[in-house]
Amino acid sequence: MDIRQGPPVLWNHPGHSGRIGVSGAGVLTGSRSDHWGPRALHKPALEVNDLFEDIKDGVKLLALLEVLSGQRLPCEQGRQIKRIHWVSNIGTALRFLEGRRIKLVNIHATDIADGRPSIVLGLIWTIILYFQIEELTSNLQAAEGLSTSNSSVDSMASSETGSPPVKRKQRLQGNAKRSLLRWVQSMAAKRQGIEVKDFGPSWRSGVAFHAVVHAIRPDLVDMELVRRRSNRDNLEEAFSLAENQLGIPRLLEPADVDVDKPDEKSIMTYVAQFLKHYPNPHQDSDSQQDQREERKALRELKVFLDQLERDILRAQGAEGNLTDKYQVFKSFRVQYEMKKKQSEALLQPMQRDGKLSVEQALVKQAWDRLAIRLLDWHIHLDKSLPGPLGVMGAWLHRAEIALREEIPIHQAHEETANGVHRKLEQHKEVLMNLESHRQTFQQIHRDRSVNGVPVPPEQLQDMAERFNFVSTSSHAHLIKMEFWEMKYRLMAFLILAESKLKSWIIKYGRRDSVELLLDGYVSFIEGYKFFDQYDIIYKALKKAAEVYLNSDTLAEEAEGVGRFLGEATAQWRNLAVEVRSVRSMLEEVISNWDKYSSTVAALQAWLEDAEQTLNQSEDAKRDFFRNLSHWIQQHMDMNDAGNFLIETCDETVSRDLKQQLLLLNGRWRELFVKVKHYARADEVDKLRTDYQEGIKTLKLFLDVTNQKMTAPVQVSFLNVRTFVQDVEETKHKLPAMEAACKAAWRSAQLLNKDSPEEEVSQMLALMATVKEQLGKIRERCLPLLRESQSLLPPLEEMEKNITGFYQALEKASRITGSRDSEGPGDFKLKCQELVTYTHSCKKCLSVIERSHQSLQKTLDGSRTLQHMQTTLLQKRVADLQSSSQVMIKESAEWRKHVEANSSLMKRFEESRLELEKVLKTAQSCLTERGPPEELLRRHTG
Repeated sequence: MDIRQGPPVLWNHPGHSGRIGVSGAGVLTGSRSDHWGPRALHKPALEVNDLFEDIKDGVKLLALLEVLSGQRLPCEQGRQIKRIHWVSNIGTALRFLEGRRIKLVNIHATDIADGRPSIVLGLIWTIILYFQIEELTSNLQAAEGLSTSNSSVDSMASSETGSPPVKRKQRLQGNAKRSLLRWVQSMAAKRQGIEVKDFGPSWRSGVAFHAVVHAIRPDLVDMELVRRRSNRDNLEEAFSLAENQLGIPRLLEPADVDVDKPDEKSIMTYVAQFLKHYPNPHQDSDSQQDQREERKALRELKVFLDQLERDILRAQGAEGNLTDKYQVFKSFRVQYEMKKKQSEALLQPMQRDGKLSVEQALVKQAWDRLAIRLLDWHIHLDKSLPGPLGVMGAWLHRAEIALREEIPIHQAHEETANGVHRKLEQHKEVLMNLESHRQTFQQIHRDRSVNGVPVPPEQLQDMAERFNFVSTSSHAHLIKMEFWEMKYRLMAFLILAESKLKSWIIKYGRRDSVELLLDGYVSFIEGYKFFDQYDIIYKALKKAAEVYLNSDTLAEEAEGVGRFLGEATAQWRNLAVEVRSVRSMLEEVISNWDKYSSTVAALQAWLEDAEQTLNQSEDAKRDFFRNLSHWIQQHMDMNDAGNFLIETCDETVSRDLKQQLLLLNGRWRELFVKVKHYARADEVDKLRTDYQEGIKTLKLFLDVTNQKMTAPVQVSFLNVRTFVQDVEETKHKLPAMEAACKAAWRSAQLLNKDSPEEEVSQMLALMATVKEQLGKIRERCLPLLRESQSLLPPLEEMEKNITGFYQALEKASRITGSRDSEGPGDFKLKCQELVTYTHSCKKCLSVIERSHQSLQKTLDGSRTLQHMQTTLLQKRVADLQSSSQVMIKESAEWRKHVEANSSLMKRFEESRLELEKVLKTAQSCLTERGPPEELLRRHTG
């Protein structure tokens, strides 16, 4: 929105096509109906591109209200303002509107700061309604009183349900709408014989617009022709005539109005422009006549009431029995009630400020006197009843007064709650006798007499009905009173929270005062148990509300109670967030005071030393200003903290801070111009250190990597696997080293203008060499890794077969190493085992030799693996071959030796058997008897 002198401007919003309009229950929409905007603002132009975002800080909202009202409003502005200041600005705007007697229903500062669309658009409509419509219609003679509200909490208190039965003023929107509609009807519609009963469909044809134009300039409109044309033609013609001939801004387009449900608020806004520019195009004689007739009716009513009061006084003093007197009383009461109902309209406020005229005030006084006369008469008649009925009658009047008593609503909700509590206790005291009086009355009602004395039946029946009213209403009345008490307790608590929040969201003073404010905040929140207190009150209210809702409450009242609880909960949720944020805000202010004080003191001392150092030698200055970058940061911190405090502190403190910063910054600028070239000393040292450390790291990496990649490696599975791991580690480190090289290169370039040319050439040459070596390593790394990894499978296979070979060789050696004679079975078994082990050795050796040949061929054909040496591998293969030959030779010798031993063993066995046979024969001979010569001859012959 451009806020500047000129024609009305648009509130453009990216979420809507066209212009922002209004529809629904006081909510703006995206229809093409709101060209409305301020016409003049003697300030630099302010622009609103996104209404919901741009209104959040409250600055543009206050600017708009300043233009519309012509008043100057306080505003928190600046780059450093935070949400707490947004809420303060919006609160200022809302309080200003409330001070103009504008009711803000469920519109809270925190909702606007959150950019809630429905609330923001509702607020804009309220401003339009007041400044463009209500203020205009308030000038009409028939304007009705405006409603007032003191805060967002009051807007909840004004709910029609769940509130004491006090007379309320009508809402602003209804007053303005009725007044504007009445103006249209009296000025144009009735004179042209057309019916305008709303600001919607009645305007679709365009005839009503032409009637308004005709009332202002009859020469511009042919109403007969208008009635024959189409809606679109009429609307286009009316808007064009109004704009070109009457100077009425074209706020509508035919397409906005020629629909089933035209937007009421857009049409109201447009029609109000006619009232603004042409409030009274012709003298409204009808209206003046109405006023004369009303004054005449008031005078006649006053005469009637005075006469009725005199008649009542005479009737009270007349003689007669109780029955006749009661009949006369009822006839007067019926006259009173009928006349009051007929005359209610005459007592509606006619003045702009909502006050009664002199005639109305006199009539009202007469009504009040008459009501008091009738009540006194009724009480006297009840007291005249025999026996206990007189006491019951007096009690009934007290009970009825208690049940119908209006609870005074004070500006302070706490006072209202205390008043409700006092009335509740009084009413409980009165109603506690209900049961005993009712039992006694029921007996009298059945007997139709008291101790044999008859009671006027009509008066007795009236008392029965009154007892029934008190009996059926008392319980619900007490429950409702308890709910009202807790409702106003909660509202008082919310008002307290709002007032405390406003006292904390202020322009702050010096650190001590902010610290006192923080101490007061902590003391209040913790000492008062602020958040716990809300929980206690809300739980009591909710409990009272549940009881109230369960006591046959009307659906409308139940809806009002639920709405109040919901609104109170929503308001508390916003308030709680804001109250909790106060502490962090105060702590931030204190923190910035500490930062500002410390940096100012340090910087002042340093500036004094620095200014003296300027007269010393170059080396001394270079040494002193070596840490100039630190003081540059201190200077920035001082200004950041100072600017924050200027934005958040009151005018006196801000002025002092600005003066102090102005002086210090002046000294700083004067000094910095002379020493700024020293600011790079520390930076150059750091760059040089970074460069040297980077080069050191890179050299170490290159040396280690080159040594690992080029050092001879004896080919074996373990050696090659270790080499592969080294190459993989190099590959992983390489990106970091390349980044380090780039960083060192940047450092070298940054050192160009602060280093000798020779040193720069050396650095750049060294960096080129390092970069080249890193490139070579990257080129070698992948192929070296790939080819090295290809050696691992055959080497692993070789290692397995070498192990298998030596295991078989060891087993074969254990067999051939045994020279003991064996039996035929053992010899055969060992021969079989020896054959198996020999075969296994040969098989393993064959695989080893093939793998060796394959590896040798791979290595001979690789240019990458030239540092791989096979000397050790060849020696191992030769050792295996030699071991195999030795094993074959030892096997043959073992077999020959074992076979020779087997032949000797065979001859030995035969001789042993023969010897055993001879010995057996000799043994048998030794047992024979006879001559020796005979025995000898027998066995030797």
